[in-house]
Amino acid sequence: MRKTTLFLTVMAALIMPVIVSCGPRLKIFNWTYYTPDSVIEKFEKEYNVKVIYDEFASNEDMFAKLKAGGGSYDIVFPSGDYVSIMMQLGMLEKIDKTKLNNLRNIDPDVLRRATYDPDMEYSVPYYYGAAGVIVNTARVPDFEQSWSIFSRIDLKGRMTMLDDMREVMGDALAYLGYSVNTKNPAQISEARDLINISWKPNLVKFDAEAFGKGYANGDFWVVQGYAEVVYEEIIDNPQLMKDTYYFVPKEGGPAYLDSMCILKGSKNADLAHKFIDFIHRPEIYAEFADEFGFPATANVPARKFKTGKSWYEAEDLVNTELKDDLGATLDLYNDAWFNSIRVGE
Repeated sequence: MRKTTLFLTVMAALIMPVIVSCGPRLKIFNWTYYTPDSVIEKFEKEYNVKVIYDEFASNEDMFAKLKAGGGSYDIVFPSGDYVSIMMQLGMLEKIDKTKLNNLRNIDPDVLRRATYDPDMEYSVPYYYGAAGVIVNTARVPDFEQSWSIFSRIDLKGRMTMLDDMREVMGDALAYLGYSVNTKNPAQISEARDLINISWKPNLVKFDAEAFGKGYANGDFWVVQGYAEVVYEEIIDNPQLMKDTYYFVPKEGGPAYLDSMCILKGSKNADLAHKFIDFIHRPEIYAEFADEFGFPATANVPARKFKTGKSWYEAEDLVNTELKDDLGATLDLYNDAWFNSIRVGE
């Protein structure tokens, strides 16, 4: 009997690593600094799975990788305009809402803004927010809360903007008083010229990946970007935290509504649904929002669970505008961005 028990114990020890390594794995493709490690760990523990978490810096990078067949991911987090594009291209699985108990927690106003998929057939809202401007007030004590800050010659060589076509073009269009979704060729050309003539000469670069680190080490004093990226980099520097100010320019600009989507052919669609539902538990969504200093824009009951400070409030987004799928007009933006603004870089 002992020999048998010992034999089974040894065999179990040998087999267990194989079982663990071959167990369920959920592959997520998400923006940098966008789901707390603590949330991932809680999900892994509750469902006894392993989460593989890869990151992207822009919708364009994400889309290009997926179109090239890379990753074999289960869940992706595109912004609304790319949800629309991916729906049309048949890249997404339909959401089985019978598997989701927490959809009732989603803010109806956010859903109204999701005109590309208001019934959540292919996407579930994750977060509604906007990129803004982060300023080191010790270096730049006086400034206007406007996109015009990037025209300041005195800050030349100390500023960056995102390497993101729709964001930067949208900023210029908003500053000029136009819609971030305009299809007017003259307005698109005017925005292109504003960037090329007034903004680009003062920038170190267009950067969607390292602007937070560059700000943290003092190379950049003014950056366009996402508050959570910068604050994540400076959280251990009390003086810089004190000196840092974030604002959404008074002219408005592009807003984003990032959603959770299950990719066509996902090998773990059932587990993907569990993750989506897990995120919208109020206490989990509040943990996500608190980690990155967000207001709980997409989940109403989560607002009662929030304990931390938000770097901006939902009211700051009032003048912003969601980016739409531009269809064929996107070619005009591509031409302005790649053949003029970013040419030769």
